[in-house]
Amino acid sequence: MRSVTSQILEWIEALPEATPIRSNSLLHLGSSTAVRQALSRLVRRGLLMRVCQGIYMRTIETPYGRRAPYESQLIQALAKSWGEVIAPNGGAAANILGISEQNVVSSVYWTTGPNRTLRHGRRSIVLRHVPAWQLSAPDRPAGLLLRALIWLGPKFPQEIEQALEKVVPSLAANDQEEFASLQGVMPAWLAHPVSKCLAYG
Repeated sequence: MRSVTSQILEWIEALPEATPIRSNSLLHLGSSTAVRQALSRLVRRGLLMRVCQGIYMRTIETPYGRRAPYESQLIQALAKSWGEVIAPNGGAAANILGISEQNVVSSVYWTTGPNRTLRHGRRSIVLRHVPAWQLSAPDRPAGLLLRALIWLGPKFPQEIEQALEKVVPSLAANDQEEFASLQGVMPAWLAHPVSKCLAYG
């Protein structure tokens, strides 16, 4: 009879990259104690990585050794699994849009879920809870711009105006329309310059 470890290894090797693996989804292969011990063995062997409490992902074989799943896939998979919205934080959004040249030295995401710290290989990924409106249009340019402007904050109205003047004209027409539709969720300090920009260009 094959060991629980070998059965789990066969099962996880068939999974797509960045699939979250929970110990309670493996109880058909053995007792909770046996599954927990097998997962620990696979982590020590480098075949699995522990992302956070109770969640694992398999590492990926390459010609140069095993690597962690790609960060973007890991985040997308966890967001779907948890039923949360997770998106790059405002500073990262500003960097992507060219509003800021600040170097991103750590991986921080905003989430509608609780604060968490994830392990991604030897690195950490921090998830910080923010109000749901700040994560509107999470996968689209309109949402990226919204988060960049939130990051600039109400104390820097001139920087917000400059960011709007730079980015809004570069957006496709449908993205501009979507960004305009987000004014309803914006606080007054942000809605006012956005309205002015969209009205007068």
